Amino acid sequence: MRVSRSILPSLFLLSFTGGCAHQAASTNAASTQHPPELRLYALDCGRIDIHDMGFFTDGSQPNGQRGEMSVPCFLIRHPQGALLWDTGLDDVIAQSPDGVADPIGPRYFVQKTLHAQLAQLGLKPSDVRYVGFSHLHADHAGNANAFTGSTWLLQQKELTWATATPAPLGVDPTKFSTWRDAKVEPLDGDRDVFGDGSVRILFTPGHTPGHQSLQVNLPRTGTVVLSGDLCHTRANWEHHGVPGFNTSREETLSSINHVEALVKDSKGRFVVQHAPEDFRALPAFPSYLE
Repeated sequence: MRVSRSILPSLFLLSFTGGCAHQAASTNAASTQHPPELRLYALDCGRIDIHDMGFFTDGSQPNGQRGEMSVPCFLIRHPQGALLWDTGLDDVIAQSPDGVADPIGPRYFVQKTLHAQLAQLGLKPSDVRYVGFSHLHADHAGNANAFTGSTWLLQQKELTWATATPAPLGVDPTKFSTWRDAKVEPLDGDRDVFGDGSVRILFTPGHTPGHQSLQVNLPRTGTVVLSGDLCHTRANWEHHGVPGFNTSREETLSSINHVEALVKDSKGRFVVQHAPEDFRALPAFPSYLE
């Protein structure tokens, strides 16, 4: 289906929205087929230096502790085509070796561009069949405009919310302004991307109205769930902490409970995308999970 319609304004507010009805379906492990060649690459798509990590704790209690957040992208190679999960911080930031400062505190860094990392895999943006966005905050959609030849997989509720006027906090509409020209597949709940159960989009609202996470069922590694911003830190995942800036605490907790049960039932692995320790635990690019 085809749907037609600065540097990072206050990206510290990368979390200041959310909420929606929960519709995520449970995984039927018995129906999952493992393609002979299924690989998951973790790409370094930036870093955010945070001046107060307390804002990401339960209820957002400032504590003055500085910290760092990773900004990864993920490339899934499937026999039916490549899927890019999130597009990270805008590659233009790489032109500033000392990073780009946000007026209210954080500083954003890109050491190696998304384009360069895709090139290491022999890919151009036009070679990517699908781009899945966990949500449309600027640190997850920074390079969206490079993928007008790809099919964009995102919730209809997310697109409606993110294209509202005025733009929600944390959203920079210029980062995905080509959405009217891209092949947008607006979702309403979960999606089995390739039809074989190997890659599933999970509707996990609560951070933004159309937030989603990604489940990848790898033949050797098993189930891996990529968080998006379902949780910002490992502590929030382990203790069900919900920052105060999420629009819906109730929906966030419901989404966490759902994914927690899925990970437990599948004996899988949950990757908190913004947690540096989780990113470092993945194979260093261009190595991969399979």
